[in-house]
Amino acid sequence: MGLFTKDIQTMEDMLVHGLRDIYYAEQQITKALPTMIEQATNRDLSQGLKAHLEETRKQIERLDQVFKKLGETPSGTDCPAIDGLIKEANATSSEIADKAVLDAAIVANAQAVEHYEIARYGTLIAWAEELGHDDIVRFLTTNLNEEKAANTKLNTVALRKGVNRKAAS
Repeated sequence: MGLFTKDIQTMEDMLVHGLRDIYYAEQQITKALPTMIEQATNRDLSQGLKAHLEETRKQIERLDQVFKKLGETPSGTDCPAIDGLIKEANATSSEIADKAVLDAAIVANAQAVEHYEIARYGTLIAWAEELGHDDIVRFLTTNLNEEKAANTKLNTVALRKGVNRKAAS
């Protein structure tokens, strides 16, 4: 089912498609994070990414519950956006020799992913509310709040924990 193809006839179809998109994205993120963790040299960055990996696994569990409440089988659909963000992160990382600069790139790439997730969850919450699916809104809102918090933590690592300063020196 592609976005805005004839497979999507209703707002309900769009909601399910969007859920499959973010489900796929979260699974791809769990595959990409271990490499980022391994590459990170800043302790705060590494610890933050490890914590977010565990959060992401819990987010997938919440999405499983969302699908169940909707009477749908949990499954993902290809998400070119997340695939592109991960591909770009991998390409950037492979081009950077300086570890301090690499840490700054990891923060930037992780924030790009967080911003995508924040946008997607915000839309899904709005659609679920409009469709009267109050029973799934709290699961999606919890995921959205975790994504926002992860983005804030990345800002803190970049700005207050010295990742950007070290990369610039």
